[in-house]
Amino acid sequence: MIQKRPPRSMQTREDAEFWAWCDKGELHLQRCGDCGHMVFPPMQPCEACGSSKVEWEKVSGRGKLASWCTIERDYYKDAIPLPWDTIMVELEEGPYFLSNPEGFTNSEAEYGMPVEVTFIDCEDEHGQYKLPVFKPA
Repeated sequence: MIQKRPPRSMQTREDAEFWAWCDKGELHLQRCGDCGHMVFPPMQPCEACGSSKVEWEKVSGRGKLASWCTIERDYYKDAIPLPWDTIMVELEEGPYFLSNPEGFTNSEAEYGMPVEVTFIDCEDEHGQYKLPVFKPA
């Protein structure tokens, strides 16, 4: 079943490339070729050193639960039924990734809980896409 979602960020070439990788069922982030910093969210140039040598790299999609909260305000004007859970995952490669839980709720969340990425079918004003969410590992 395709879930309706608020509009994705589609303002830059980097945003579009991130979503193209997700549509293939792969989580890719950018890494700076000069300083090695993993850049997320996608951008040019590197936020750490300013280099334009930023390349896409497939990441494991594994990490641990770092934080979570339940949204109870209607920020998106009925785009998502309330309340809805959101989580912050610390990926094995270092960056933090804001997402949604899949296969568990925030009431079942535990700090440091191992999780892994999966992709769900969604739709917004830009069309259909695959959204990276995290399930228990």
